[in-house]
Amino acid sequence: MPKFLVQRWHGMHNVWALVLILLLTAVLAWYQWVIGLIALVLGAGVAVYAVLAERAFRKELNDYVLTLSYRIKGVGNDVVGTLPFGIVLYNEEQEVQWHNAYLSHVTGRPSVVGMALTDIFPGLHVPVKDREPNRGEIQINGRVYEMLFRTRERVMYVTDITDSWTIKQKYENEKLALGIVMMDNLEEVTQGMDEQQRALMLSKVTGKINEWAREYGLLLRRLSSDRYMVIANQLALRKLEQSRFELLDEVREITMDQKLPMTLSIGFASGTDNFEELGHLVQGSLDIALGRGGDQAVVKVGERQSFYGGKSNAVEKRTRVRARVIAHALRDLIKESDNIVVMGHKMPDMDAIGAAIGVVKAARQFGKEAYIVLESVNPAIERMMDMIREDEKLYKRFVSPEQALAMAGKRLLVVVVDTHRASMVEEPKLLQQTERIVIIDHHRRSEEFIDDAVLIYMEPYASSTCELVTEVLQYIHDRVVLDVREATALLAGITVDTKSFAMRTGSRTFEAASFLRRNGADSTMIQRMLKENLEEYVRKAEIIRHAEMYRDDIAIAVATNAQPVTQLLIAQAADTLLNMSGVRASFVVAMRTDGLVGISARSLGQINVQVVMERLGGGGHLSNAACQLQGSLQEVAARLKQVLKELEEEEGILE
Repeated sequence: MPKFLVQRWHGMHNVWALVLILLLTAVLAWYQWVIGLIALVLGAGVAVYAVLAERAFRKELNDYVLTLSYRIKGVGNDVVGTLPFGIVLYNEEQEVQWHNAYLSHVTGRPSVVGMALTDIFPGLHVPVKDREPNRGEIQINGRVYEMLFRTRERVMYVTDITDSWTIKQKYENEKLALGIVMMDNLEEVTQGMDEQQRALMLSKVTGKINEWAREYGLLLRRLSSDRYMVIANQLALRKLEQSRFELLDEVREITMDQKLPMTLSIGFASGTDNFEELGHLVQGSLDIALGRGGDQAVVKVGERQSFYGGKSNAVEKRTRVRARVIAHALRDLIKESDNIVVMGHKMPDMDAIGAAIGVVKAARQFGKEAYIVLESVNPAIERMMDMIREDEKLYKRFVSPEQALAMAGKRLLVVVVDTHRASMVEEPKLLQQTERIVIIDHHRRSEEFIDDAVLIYMEPYASSTCELVTEVLQYIHDRVVLDVREATALLAGITVDTKSFAMRTGSRTFEAASFLRRNGADSTMIQRMLKENLEEYVRKAEIIRHAEMYRDDIAIAVATNAQPVTQLLIAQAADTLLNMSGVRASFVVAMRTDGLVGISARSLGQINVQVVMERLGGGGHLSNAACQLQGSLQEVAARLKQVLKELEEEEGILE
């Protein structure tokens, strides 16, 4: 017990003793006044002593408190000054009002009082509201510090976390990354070569791949004649991403003397400690690279998915084996289903409608009921739908999304054509009503993809989805006979997507068109469907009139008229601009009828417009892509130019 408390305890007893003496004196004086007088004198002496003792106690107590306060203040100053972390008090203007000695050690300055926090720590975000992140990291003189803010009190704590940060970075850098490198067109390139030529070319490519692996410290193991497994860590993977997988360009260049240059597809994955899951992720990355046409790398790290390369067109496959396999698999699914629902993308075009009609024809060959989901008729398909209305049986196959949902059951088969993105289909709810989903598409695979499809037929080399469906029809049944309108709808889809067989046209495109012509496809009817009226032509010309050149060979037209136009008109304007002399790529920006700003992008194949549109949330092909955005025309045009600038700086995509 402290000394002053002991004394206080004794002082209280003195008071009680004095009271007791006075009581005893009064009792004695009652019986014997002489003794009482003596007791009174003694009591007075005790009282005087008690008063003097109380004064002495108070003086000693005051001296003790003053000494203790001084000692506490001294110790507090020493403790705050020698704390192993910094304390900073700042005002509403985020200027330093006080700091302890630790901050001088961090900044190398005796005092930073009066300076703004952002001047002392460039790049530091100082939260203003409690809901904002209250932690941040910053590097100063080779050390890493964590800043912890108490917003209400306007206090910042600074802690050196260099050691733990270094250990964490080392752990992250050494995480396993798995990759697969595949020669995606080996069969096409080596077809017709003798063994010596084939061995020589493979030796060149293999040597370049091994050289690449040594340069980046990768473990390379051959899995088959055209496939390698790559084991790396996160640090090496980041270096590969910084190089933008230059191996793709190097292999293409060393085989440029061939009719078809060799191209690679690369898939990488990281971000999980489960080896089985990592294996699925890396195979998924490779599948996406192949689904986008090959000659590119896809990297999956956690939730992030990145694409590199993709500067060349997909190579047309010279074999129809895959078409036959898909046709037989689709035939089995149709036979096992009660109802078949076919749907394309929102605001469908002739390719989507034509492909859907082809799938319905396949289902009807086996006596199955099949329907096409169509919410509304847009200008792009208006003339085609007029033709279809003339055939009552065919027109009855079109149903609304609500009617399609009413058909949902355990044995419902949903066939998605001309898209592979769940957010773009006519009725996304249908995908949740069944586990039997088929995808037939010719677009390059994007990051968004319909999950758990039982059958996927995606060939980016194909001119159109109608071309793929036409090939499937030739193998799905021995005797497929199309009527005139069905054949015409399929040929119209091919005609529109190839710009009348001028773009993305291969030998198999003409073979499919030939099959449709033999089945009665009417090219004159297609020409009537594709006719423009005078008003649309004038509006298209008005958009083109405001075109300007970006970097001398890229035309960008931004519609100045506030009146909205259809996506079809925007696409037609982009096609027209591409036909101008000296234009390698064209972009048309205009307000659509649905309130969004649409961009149509076209190129001659030298510039990958798909990558540009993907940066803006869209997609498509290397030479034909589009996207839809919210905002004003000027804002969207500015974003487009910014993306073009970024891509040029990153990988020379506009070279």
